Amino acid sequence: MKDLGSVDLAVIGGGVNGAGIARDAAGRGLSVILCEKGDLAEGTSSRSGKLIHGGLRYLEYYEFRLVREALIEREVLLRAAPHIVWPMRFVLPHSPEQRPAWLVRLGLFLYDHLGGREQLPGCRTLDLARDPEGKPIKPEFRRAFEYSDCWVDDARLVVLNAIAARDLGASILTRTAATSARRTGDHWEIVFTSADGVNSKARAKALVNAAGPWVENVITGVVGANSARKVRLVKGSHIVVKKFWEGPQAYLLQNHDKRVIFVNPYERDMALIGTTDIPYGGRAEDVAIDGGEVDYLLAAVNRYMKTALTPADVRYSFSGVRPLSDDNAENPSAVTRDYVFDVTGTPPLLSVFGGKITTYRKLAEHALQKLKPFFPAMKGDWTAKAKLPGGDMPQGFDGLVKTLANQYPWLPADVRHHYARLYGSKAQELIGPATGLADLGQHFGATLHEAEIDYLKRAEWAETSADILDRRTKHGLHLTAAERKAVEKFVGK
Repeated sequence: MKDLGSVDLAVIGGGVNGAGIARDAAGRGLSVILCEKGDLAEGTSSRSGKLIHGGLRYLEYYEFRLVREALIEREVLLRAAPHIVWPMRFVLPHSPEQRPAWLVRLGLFLYDHLGGREQLPGCRTLDLARDPEGKPIKPEFRRAFEYSDCWVDDARLVVLNAIAARDLGASILTRTAATSARRTGDHWEIVFTSADGVNSKARAKALVNAAGPWVENVITGVVGANSARKVRLVKGSHIVVKKFWEGPQAYLLQNHDKRVIFVNPYERDMALIGTTDIPYGGRAEDVAIDGGEVDYLLAAVNRYMKTALTPADVRYSFSGVRPLSDDNAENPSAVTRDYVFDVTGTPPLLSVFGGKITTYRKLAEHALQKLKPFFPAMKGDWTAKAKLPGGDMPQGFDGLVKTLANQYPWLPADVRHHYARLYGSKAQELIGPATGLADLGQHFGATLHEAEIDYLKRAEWAETSADILDRRTKHGLHLTAAERKAVEKFVGK
């Protein structure tokens, strides 16, 4: 059995929380090993609504601390990764049957002021009969409110944190499961099993369980312990259709059941619609959308929009399992999106319950603060002002696009924009010594060239076509079946 040596911290789980904790810990001077049984962000962290937001509706549940923290993090992440996080305006048509106008205005006033907003414009009232944002909305809805939040490429956020952790010295093991962890004296003895069945071992002074929907499985099956805390699994599904309105704005629609549905611009000419909120009792690996969820999302959109959507308009769908900390709320939508930690024993096991993608950085910071007594010499908080890989662009995103145009005038505009958006200032590493389009290798369709596949395999742990087409990029949405098959053949080779 291969011996991976001794580290300060071992992290189980390569989602946003695990990757965020690994990055934070490595930056404090701890030696770190992270294992993920599949691909980075393969579970919940690539199946979110792809928003960095305060959670406007959480104000109804008096989650003021969570909303404030999320709004502050919105600004932090916008500065840290402007290539994968960018502002978006949301139009909320007023439906008096759901919430009175004064309540919506009050909520938006709090939303504008709770988090010390600096970079984003505040809310405003729209006349849907006059303002262009009202063009796709049915005439019976006459007024709307517009406010700001941010978009995020969720899977890339995870990968960037893993890259940052690796750059700081952490070892990242993908497709490697933790199969056993036992306390032995003052450390953990951990056994890992790779996808091809090869075992290895390591020792760690502390163990972090950031397995998301599988957090209880790790406690009982890997560690062989019990926990008083429980995770509550809630399924959230999204559908993708052709974009049916003009303009960059998104829409937030109040549904009859008091939930809200996001209708967001997605991948240039598409729209992402979600999400549902359904208790889930199956295996997290098996989660999938059902016909009832499709009908639910389409009905919410068709209530407000002039364009009538049918199931035939759905181009793509995905489902994720949110691992919420079980607070015994009857309504799944009312279950807190806050996070809690369970720290037990010596050497310590820290298990993460709950959380949301917006607050992952703060969650990681709080987790390391919890572990401070076990590592008294480790450095202090540092991530609040740190850039994520590719985010160091003093000239701004548009300035980076212009720089790439000057450096590589032969690069098509759509490819240039794609590289800037996904890789930021690291786009030049991808392009490498190329001096013409032919130097990027085989063209597989849309903006995908061989050089990008090679880069993702070399620098970002990509091994399969799904790693490349569905998580680290969204090329899969823009390729034909034949083009996708060509990528699968090439990657398999």
